[in-house]
Amino acid sequence: MVEQVGDQTAVRRTDLLTAVEMARFAADGFLIVPDLVPTELNMAVYQDQLNIPEDKQGYHFWFNSEAIRKVFDLPRVRGIVHSLVGPNFSYNHSYLHVVKPGNLKTQNWHIDSGTMNPDPRQFDLQAFYFAHDTPLEMGPTLVLPGSHLRKTSYWAISRYKNIIGQRHLAAKAGTIVFMHQDIWHCAQANQTERTRYVFKIRLDPQVQQRNLFNTDGYDSPEVLAILKESQPWSGRDYAKDAYQKLRFWRYLTGNDAVGRSRRFRMK
Repeated sequence: MVEQVGDQTAVRRTDLLTAVEMARFAADGFLIVPDLVPTELNMAVYQDQLNIPEDKQGYHFWFNSEAIRKVFDLPRVRGIVHSLVGPNFSYNHSYLHVVKPGNLKTQNWHIDSGTMNPDPRQFDLQAFYFAHDTPLEMGPTLVLPGSHLRKTSYWAISRYKNIIGQRHLAAKAGTIVFMHQDIWHCAQANQTERTRYVFKIRLDPQVQQRNLFNTDGYDSPEVLAILKESQPWSGRDYAKDAYQKLRFWRYLTGNDAVGRSRRFRMK
C-alpha cells in the first residue's frame, strides 16, 4: 500500500540535515532530534494515544489520529525525511507501540529489515516519535550504535544480551529518533506505573539516497572525525567498520572519491 505521508513538495534547504548531522546518522545508524515537535502538538498526540480505542491503535493509529499526521507534516520533519529518503517516498507501515505499567518483558535483539536490499547501501527509514517523556526506567528502546553496517539476519542476533556500547533511547517529549532499518534494537521493560507509548513509522525511498541533504562541509575535519570514531563493541575490527562508514558516506554524499586522498584516509 502506498500512502501519502505529509507534504512531499519541495523542502527548504534550512530544514535539511547538515553534513554533521548526516555524518552522525551514517556513523551510528540513528539520529536523535530533540524538541522537534511543539508542546501543543505533543499533547494532542498523547491525548489520542490515551483515548483512542485499542482497535484503532497499533497499525491503525496513523489513520485515526489527525495529530500524528500533523507531526510528520512539520517543515523540519519533512526536511529530515527528505534528507534520508528523498522525495516521493512511500509509506511502508506504522505502529503505535504500547507497553503497560509494570511490564518487565524485554525483546531480543533484532533488526527490522528482514531481507537484504539489492543495493546494501540503500535503506528504509524508521522514525520513532515520543509524545511524552520517556526516562530510562520506562523502558525506552535499546539500540547498538554502528550496528547497521554489520549485515546479519533477524534471528542471528537474538541470542545476544548486553553489548558494550549499547544505548537506551531515553527521550523528552517532542523527540524523534530517525533510524536505519538495519540498526540492532530491542524494546525494554517498563518499570513505572505509567503506560509507555512510542509511535514508529517506516518509509521507503523511491530514489537513490545520494546528495539529498545539505552537503556543505561534507569533507570537513569535523565530519571526518565523526566517521573515524570507533564503537566500543567493534574491538579489533574498528578499521573494517571505519571503511564501511567511509563507503556509506561516499554513497550518501554522491562523491565516490571522498577518502581517496591522504587527508581523508582512515587510519
